[in-house]
Amino acid sequence: MPVQNPAPRRIRSYPVCLTASLLILSLTMACGGSDPAEIHDRMLTLDSHLDTPMRVFRIPSDLSVRHDRASAAAGDLDFPRMREGGLDAAFFAVYVQQGALSEAGRAGAKRTASDMLDMMEGWKIRYAADMAFAHSPEDVRRIVGNGLRAVCIGMENGYPIGTDSTAVAAFHARGVRYITLCHSRNNDICDSSTDPAGPTWNGLSPFGESVVREMNRLGMLVDVSHVSDSAFYDALRISRAPVIASHSCCRALMDNPRNLTDDMLRDLAARGGVAQINLCSFYLIRTEPPAGRRAAMDSLKRIYGEWDRVPPSKRTEYEEARAAVDRRYPVPKASVSDLADHIDHAVRVAGIDHVGIGSDFDGGAGLSDCPDVSGFPAVTAELIRRGYSKKDLAAIWGGNFMRVWGEAVRAASK
Repeated sequence: MPVQNPAPRRIRSYPVCLTASLLILSLTMACGGSDPAEIHDRMLTLDSHLDTPMRVFRIPSDLSVRHDRASAAAGDLDFPRMREGGLDAAFFAVYVQQGALSEAGRAGAKRTASDMLDMMEGWKIRYAADMAFAHSPEDVRRIVGNGLRAVCIGMENGYPIGTDSTAVAAFHARGVRYITLCHSRNNDICDSSTDPAGPTWNGLSPFGESVVREMNRLGMLVDVSHVSDSAFYDALRISRAPVIASHSCCRALMDNPRNLTDDMLRDLAARGGVAQINLCSFYLIRTEPPAGRRAAMDSLKRIYGEWDRVPPSKRTEYEEARAAVDRRYPVPKASVSDLADHIDHAVRVAGIDHVGIGSDFDGGAGLSDCPDVSGFPAVTAELIRRGYSKKDLAAIWGGNFMRVWGEAVRAASK
């Protein structure tokens, strides 16, 4: 069910031409006489995956100020744009790129994650007028009801856990409420869906199984985005609580190993979980890169190595060089309609109660007609155009995720 704020928030207005006005009128009629912008504004909206902490950690930025997208520090999110986009709550990911599976590598990953959490700790005072941290579904409802943005914390890549399962509780104590078990390479917990070396564990490692059990004990959500198919099924088998895919799309529409097959969608739903569809064009559609882009990207690889192995000292330099390539050789972006195709497919396969949105903004997301979080009302308008009811929209935009999160907390209490 949608959560109503104690007092209605100001409804955003948009300049429209006659054609757009007629479209809005038709959408209003389709959804029981309410303006799509008003429908969006009155729902509890939650995005389950944003990489903003990684961006701000590397390139400091004031999130209380609305940034022009042309600026280097703009990124895809600040609190003014969250308000414009009607985004009430979001999971901000503590992301650490995969490195060597050595004592030094693990210690460095843990230190980076801790430093990022320290940075976020400072937001409590710095952004007190804009946000508050939420550690439970109840916190989210309370904070949003008070007119603030609810910031939740996830961890993308379990690499900082190393081989110490007690680190799970330590990160939970610092506010982390889900862990994406791996990223683009295999780690000590499980195999990745995209490691060029192939599988190490053929699913979860024995240590990874203990990590999932510890997460269950603490009420943390187990996130299976990025994991191999075998690791996905191991997590489903072992977890006592429903699991999430915090930012994944549908493999039937875009054949990428990062995406979920129809069987995976059905099995995730059968165990009570939720698939959060993301806004990364390269997981939504297949596009041909413009002439010259491949050579330019190969040149970057020769200079800096693989994108996920660039050392911290070179990361800003690499990102600036990558941005220059993107400007010179832009790859066509997917549209809100393409995103809605994936949502439609996931709903048909998994059911309306098992689909949500995890954008991956500040981590590669961006659509031609929804370039950052301020564009989220366009997603709601497209789903209304396709016949989704207010109840359906409330489920997709946060209700399903909140239910699964609550079930994970309740399972821990048992």
